[in-house]
Amino acid sequence: MTIQHNVANQEFTTGPADNQAELAYSCPTPGVIDFTHTFVPEDQRGQGVADKLAEAGLTYARQHQLRVRTSCKFMAGYVQRHHAQYADILA
Repeated sequence: MTIQHNVANQEFTTGPADNQAELAYSCPTPGVIDFTHTFVPEDQRGQGVADKLAEAGLTYARQHQLRVRTSCKFMAGYVQRHHAQYADILA
């Protein structure tokens, strides 16, 4: 699975252009990234797509020394389930 990062649109995406899964974010203040929305098309659900998007977003945050907020319910749950891995970058 290939994940693309579109900085201009503030999103990580995967899948064909007409049926993309996405993880959207905002940068509300310098040094902070807030994951705001996750969407996976119905035909791609249950295949780990959202988890892969989450991993890509969180890896990006760590690489760029950003503090993470999770306004998105999915991302909040993902970070909670993997708290030990991401506790150091949570805002």
